[in-house]
Amino acid sequence: MSLDPQLLDILVCPKDKGPLTYLEHEQMLVNERLGLAYRIDQGIPVLLMDEAVEWPGGKEA
Repeated sequence: MSLDPQLLDILVCPKDKGPLTYLEHEQMLVNERLGLAYRIDQGIPVLLMDEAVEWPGGKEA
């Protein structure tokens, strides 16, 4: 399932308010700066910091 490009344009990380990278195959939104990823559950981004998982390559977690 793909996310609407207009939605992707406005989504930001709730922690640092920066842009997120959409990984369609993994159904994740990734903040590479902080090394955090947010799942997409049935087409709905779950942008809760308590639900974020660590993602390799971040500068701080």
